[in-house]
Amino acid sequence: MFFKEVIGQSATKERLIQSVQRERVSHAQLFAGPEGTGKLALAIAYAQYVACTNRQASDSCGECPSCKKFRKLIHPDLHFVFPVIKTKKFDKPVSDNFIEEWRQMIGQNPYFTSAQWFDRIGVENAQGLIYAHQSEEIIRKLNLKSYESEYKVMIIWLPEKMHVSCANKLLKMIEEPPMKTLFVLITENEEDIISTIRSRCQLITIPPIEAASLEKAIAEVPEAEGLNIKNIVHLAKGSYSKALELLQPDEQTQFNLERFKELMRSAYGRKFTDLFKWVDQLSGIGREKQKSLLNYCLVILRENFIYNLKNKNLSFMNEQEVDFSKRFSPFINERNIIELTEVFETAFNHIGMNGNPKIIFTDVAFKITKLIRK
Repeated sequence: MFFKEVIGQSATKERLIQSVQRERVSHAQLFAGPEGTGKLALAIAYAQYVACTNRQASDSCGECPSCKKFRKLIHPDLHFVFPVIKTKKFDKPVSDNFIEEWRQMIGQNPYFTSAQWFDRIGVENAQGLIYAHQSEEIIRKLNLKSYESEYKVMIIWLPEKMHVSCANKLLKMIEEPPMKTLFVLITENEEDIISTIRSRCQLITIPPIEAASLEKAIAEVPEAEGLNIKNIVHLAKGSYSKALELLQPDEQTQFNLERFKELMRSAYGRKFTDLFKWVDQLSGIGREKQKSLLNYCLVILRENFIYNLKNKNLSFMNEQEVDFSKRFSPFINERNIIELTEVFETAFNHIGMNGNPKIIFTDVAFKITKLIRK
């Protein structure tokens, strides 16, 4: 991948290029920023530039053997770690068990979301994790000599999904890695990474994609023809993956909106039979989808609270969400917004800790029934 293929982020690109040209490559770097801003694409372009044998002033050459292997993500000194799941085939899964799916996903669109990745590998009722035994594989690979490149590069996507014992085993390796080893950690929730790992990495904050670059990229997508691109850019808030979702809403987004509407209408009407049906449905959809729904509820609550201010520049909802919020937003106010937010945050944390989903969603339903009329 080339830097020129990464949407926007010109300042970050220049910083990374300068670090290589000045031979000041930090051995452990943490790319932190919102979803869809191009962190993974930047990391791969950066690794390709580091390994390129004929670097240009602003990008890798694309012609040397190293660049050609990077294009296919098969360079022997490029390693990936990402969340996976246990299956009947892989009782102790590591990232390499899913490397073909990973390469295909990046080849189709390097701006994919964690939800899209988990859907690709069929998470269902499990939670995607970087398991404890993955650390042994990382240490083994990095203790080998590099095959072709000057550097061995280890890209860890979503280290916040790393099992604590895995993270602890990697501390020494990250603090004192073998010579010419480069760690690039890519996170969307920096605070969820254990502090001892964060403190050993150079933080590189990846900001939202600037509006002009995002607008240009969206204009090249066939589905955007005839649409209000400026409005899509506004709603996307600097995220290319969010922009694509607005162009082609996926099933999960539609599902989340409908379940949110069902919850609020049933809770307001004290329709307990419908609420129990809602609980039963959500209890069986899988933990990653449950967390996606709860996170969506938090976002849409915030948007409805802000919608009451009647300022379009502060609102980031699509047409379907706005249509619902015109009637619903008055019920979200200063008397209940904090407590409502706490309900969904607590449920999200409990699902993440493998709590019983039926109990958790029943608790949510009863609490919303009480708070929605405040």
